[in-house]
Amino acid sequence: MGVLSSLSREQKEAVGLLQIGTFLEYFDLMLYVHMAVLLNELFFPKTDAHTAALLSAFAFCSTFVLRPFGALIFGYIGDNIGRKTTVIITTMMMSSSCVIMANLPTYAEVGITAAWIVTGCRIAQGLSSMGEIMGAQVYMTEITKPPIQYPAVSFISVAAAFGALAALGMACLVTSVGFNWRIAFWLGAAIAVVGSIARTRLRETPEFIEKINKKQLRSLNKIDEQKKQSLDLLENEKAPKKTLLAFFLIYCGWPLCFYLVYMYFNPTLKAIGYSSSQIIYHNFLLAIIHVVSCLFFSILSHKVYPLKISKIRGYFFFFIIILLPFITNNASNSYQIFLLQTLILLGALGDYPAVGIFIKHIPVLKRVTATSFLYAATRAIMYIITTFSLVYLTEWFGHFGLWLITIPVTVSFFWGINHFEKLEQEKGIIPKRKGKSISDIKENSKLVA
Repeated sequence: MGVLSSLSREQKEAVGLLQIGTFLEYFDLMLYVHMAVLLNELFFPKTDAHTAALLSAFAFCSTFVLRPFGALIFGYIGDNIGRKTTVIITTMMMSSSCVIMANLPTYAEVGITAAWIVTGCRIAQGLSSMGEIMGAQVYMTEITKPPIQYPAVSFISVAAAFGALAALGMACLVTSVGFNWRIAFWLGAAIAVVGSIARTRLRETPEFIEKINKKQLRSLNKIDEQKKQSLDLLENEKAPKKTLLAFFLIYCGWPLCFYLVYMYFNPTLKAIGYSSSQIIYHNFLLAIIHVVSCLFFSILSHKVYPLKISKIRGYFFFFIIILLPFITNNASNSYQIFLLQTLILLGALGDYPAVGIFIKHIPVLKRVTATSFLYAATRAIMYIITTFSLVYLTEWFGHFGLWLITIPVTVSFFWGINHFEKLEQEKGIIPKRKGKSISDIKENSKLVA
């Protein structure tokens, strides 16, 4: 891609391998999520509408609720053994869980055991995906410099979105033309193995290698006392709590937007006569828009400062959510709902295209653990809040109940963006005046480095 033409051959190879791996990982992860309208009927008991909604929420959240534990495990591996090792292990875990689900008997065959096993597989997939995307983004952040760093790191998010799109495409085949859903999971397992093999070509990042070499030198007493003290300070360096909080609040935005776009309107679509296959196809079209918008904003970040892009999108999203209950209450057909979902996607609160900015303000020796844990925590907390609380909030307040979640999350998102903007100003990467120029950022980043 032209925007990455300034990267070295090794950097381009890393971008390609990480994108392929992330695509395969998220294809496997989202395969069940987007086929849930079909698979939940196979693996969970049939109940009344209210209980079914809670069971569906439980199945959805099972993928994300234990992610913080996965973040701690793979964060430790990434910060102590290697970034490369982390992304290889996670793809193998994803492959194994796909094999199990491809052969799993249904609820009609083995009863509640099927529900427990599929939930366990979803948890395993959630754990492995946690070490995947943050490990890849940290890797790209550490081998590139601004402004090319902004699109290079954001392209990992593009690959994840494209993986979700492919999963939805597969779900369309299963529900529309009778393609065997078990073959879809076998395919997912196979491509995860391919991703693991491809990633063995990756090299460790220079920052991580430097850290390991210094540790080995110190253990062999080959450095003087002054250098030992400086290394101790480096290893014990902690990110300010406000920075960690800002990271957390920013990353709370996308889980909310994802649920609104792909899950929240499903009951409404069913009420106007949509079948499961029609809902999946409807979401497939939305996923195409998501990939295109994600790619557009990532490329745009090479010319326009990423935090400025995030702010503008945030203002647009806030405007949409204020109108959302009124529009939804008056929506009479699927085209109006589709337009509303598209507008939410275009203004969605998310980490891209400023991912590299958020990551680089976390200390190197704590980077994988801290970013992975915070990322996982936002997914676990926000998906639980949205899936379960909205079952009751919409029963009590109708679509106006959305405001009780969307407005606080949006305000928090703006606070987080402003915090990182101040950090960039303090480091001299961006000027304190308005109208940030990418050329100025490029020169300032060289001076800081």
